[in-house]
Amino acid sequence: MTAERTAETTAPGTPPRDHGFAAVTVVPAPGRSAELRLPVRRPTDRLASVPLLGADLGAAVLGALTLSRPALMALLVAGAVLLRPRRSPRRGQGMLDELPAVWGRIAIVWLTLAALAAAYDPRHALPAGALALGFAAHATAGCAGRGLVHWRRRVTLLRQPRAALVVGPADTARRVAAAVLRHPRCGVRPVGIVADHPDGTEVLPVLTTGEEVHRALIQNGVRDVLVVHPAVRTEHGPLLRTLAASGCAVWELDADSPSYEAREQLAGYACRRLDLGPGRRADPGKRVLDVVVSGALLLGVSPLLLACALVLRISEGPGVVFRQERIGQDGRPFTLLKLRTHRPADERESATRWSVANEHDMPWFCRFLRRTSLDELLQLWNVFRGDMSLVGPRPERPYFVDRFSQAHPGYAARHRMPVGITGLAQVNGLRGDTSIEDRARFDNAYIDNWSLWQDVCIMLRTAVALVRPTGS
Repeated sequence: MTAERTAETTAPGTPPRDHGFAAVTVVPAPGRSAELRLPVRRPTDRLASVPLLGADLGAAVLGALTLSRPALMALLVAGAVLLRPRRSPRRGQGMLDELPAVWGRIAIVWLTLAALAAAYDPRHALPAGALALGFAAHATAGCAGRGLVHWRRRVTLLRQPRAALVVGPADTARRVAAAVLRHPRCGVRPVGIVADHPDGTEVLPVLTTGEEVHRALIQNGVRDVLVVHPAVRTEHGPLLRTLAASGCAVWELDADSPSYEAREQLAGYACRRLDLGPGRRADPGKRVLDVVVSGALLLGVSPLLLACALVLRISEGPGVVFRQERIGQDGRPFTLLKLRTHRPADERESATRWSVANEHDMPWFCRFLRRTSLDELLQLWNVFRGDMSLVGPRPERPYFVDRFSQAHPGYAARHRMPVGITGLAQVNGLRGDTSIEDRARFDNAYIDNWSLWQDVCIMLRTAVALVRPTGS
């Protein structure tokens, strides 16, 4: 799972390949710093779910009024709040879209409440009539309240649409901007196109310098950024991350044909929101999963680790633990641990040589450890202490992080999340002699679509792959 044996398909330091479309650049105005600095504003969408929370809470209280016991009323309100949707409403979503989910959650709350009441004291079980009346009052009030919130939001966006910048090749950006302007019900109003140069046919101004982007952001109160070409996301990540850090919501639109399943749409274009913050906030569930699984595995494999270390000590001499500096989340270095299967000539070779050992020249036991990935088991300690995660982009040495970040767009963005023992790139066959560019793309896709269940799936796929090992 490491990159120590990996030969990149493109040599480090080579320029990025030409994708065949006009590049999107933001050139700083003369006399300004090369780094685009934008004012940081509070994201307005953080409070988008507050009115819906009020509607759900009011509906739960109204339904609880049909009950005569205070304990059941409190349980009902608490259960309704706990089971309500956690995510903000999708773009363009209305009450009819979420009606089945709302009614289903309310039904679960009432049926659970009735079951608890009957189990606690069968003599005071809720009558069927009271259960039906309470559910009807709760569901009707919930739908009415949520419908009012959605209606008010649509009216507000129609009167005061969110200003947006469209980022991408000029012709594609112009076409998407025109389509969005033809559908004011979207609640988005493009105010400028960020491109390398105008093509002479734009209705909207084309912003080509950092000064122009800064001015547009302030004067128009830009809140949305529409990315209309997939390569813009990786090749111009710094600009998008700067806009996201200033409080803008960054959306990726498929301007030609849908290439991914997306529940949200804007003017008929499939879209999804990108998470482009400087670093993902640590998810408590991910850390708990790391500690529990790595701790259990360390206890389970400790006899095997001791046996491997003993064989290495007898056959190869002192120094069975290999330590090497790697780059983790947000560019922070840490010491990665492995069982030693090779001995570099010196520190410089260890830090700067891509392939530091020839597998065929290794002793048979070292070759066995590498092919079965048993030499990686010590990294469970890195996970347990918090240097790494079980799942995430594979960490690399500082020398290669610097070179790959210059040669491959999007490589540096991999460090937005904790690095891992395995990842989406590895379970998709990107191990060994595979492309660094492909790895960066898969790693960024993993970060943009992260979920705890995705981590579990990747761990299960890794376990299956280890049954038929091919080396790391």
